[in-house]
Amino acid sequence: MELKPQDLLVLLKVAAHLPRHWTYAALGEALSMSASETHASVKRAVAAGLAVAGARGEWSPVRPSLLEFALHGVRYVWPAVPGPVKRGVPTAFGAEPLASQLTAAAGEAPVWAHSTGSAKGPTVAPLYRTAPQAALADPALHRLLALVDALRVGRVRERQLAAQLLEAELKHLHAQDPEAADARQ
Repeated sequence: MELKPQDLLVLLKVAAHLPRHWTYAALGEALSMSASETHASVKRAVAAGLAVAGARGEWSPVRPSLLEFALHGVRYVWPAVPGPVKRGVPTAFGAEPLASQLTAAAGEAPVWAHSTGSAKGPTVAPLYRTAPQAALADPALHRLLALVDALRVGRVRERQLAAQLLEAELKHLHAQDPEAADARQ
């Protein structure tokens, strides 16, 4: 079973909103995907060890594995190559949390091409076609996707900072998860 980019989108959405338990239909709606697409994504993520299945169809991301994959695999599996300058949704070092920590000249920060975008810059293909809409509707998801894009497209300095921030974001989310707190006791 081969991972697909939408699998990471599904995992990041759920990681951004723990301890919420999502139905496949609600998760699909939030990501502009079908329930069957989200179900297939979860099955692939579980098979790859990026998620763990529990009782009664519940599942959750395995944050250490998700972090390891994001840090060391994503840029090789789904590389991002900057394209032409267009209007779009800021990502990578053009979006928070990196935008406030790195300085980029106007028009240099990457964007996902999108008609309602607020910035202009070199385009990068999002992990999945619906990622820009999902990110616009969910700031927490946007932060995680921007960090992953910085890992995919950034230079060494941006990748190093993105790695630190992604680890901090996932640890912060993990600390808020009551199930994780139970497991630590």
